[in-house]
Amino acid sequence: MSWDPALYLKYGGERTRPAADLLARVPVTDPSQVVDLGCGPGNSTALLATRWPAAHIAAVDADPNMLDRARRSGPRCRYVHADIAAWQPDQPPDVIFSNAVLHWLDDHAALFPRLVRLLPAGGVLAVQMPHNFDAPSHTLLRQVARGGPWAPTLEPLLRDKPVAALETYHRWLAPLSSALEIWETTYLVRLSGADPVLSWMRGTALRPLLDALDPKAAGMYEAAYAERLRDAYPREPDGITLFPFRRLFIVATRAEG
Repeated sequence: MSWDPALYLKYGGERTRPAADLLARVPVTDPSQVVDLGCGPGNSTALLATRWPAAHIAAVDADPNMLDRARRSGPRCRYVHADIAAWQPDQPPDVIFSNAVLHWLDDHAALFPRLVRLLPAGGVLAVQMPHNFDAPSHTLLRQVARGGPWAPTLEPLLRDKPVAALETYHRWLAPLSSALEIWETTYLVRLSGADPVLSWMRGTALRPLLDALDPKAAGMYEAAYAERLRDAYPREPDGITLFPFRRLFIVATRAEG
């Protein structure tokens, strides 16, 4: 699967706002080494460079299209093509920042403690992920995927609960942390145009499913999904479609030892 940076950035402001809110809670003043883990098209990397202009920033991503866009439009830093699930830093970074990417990886019980252990004492892991997998946008995506002739192809790609409960992350990370903040925010996004929730989903969760199908099947699946979305997210009297955008945030400071 490859990502489309332009499609992702169609809602760049809305997708970047949680990253800005996360960064505002990171309690690090003057880091030397900062990693943007899963940098995507560079929108989060730009925030890091603005916050810490003297830091050495490594922007890491597995998708060459996203990295190319980040290099062309992002700040001057080191761009690294790597599988973020297996990524290892050259030296312990002061901050590992990850915006809207770790939900694509499995086994968070091992992943999150491993990331904290990559930090020196006082280093910070700052993570933002979607936490709306029970919302109609995602439940309907899975229901339609499982209810058509494309089901055998799409079933292996479906992930019902890729993100755990807040309390679960606390149990995993508290033993390693001297300070730990975990919270949720729901942003009410105002979308416009025809099938706006479908357009939003094309840039993220829908992408791997469409890529797995031939063009005809992809069109049929998308049409069936769009019809269900219209009922779940009706237009308001002013023509706007309201889309609740629920996010989970974690800021963990590595303890001594």
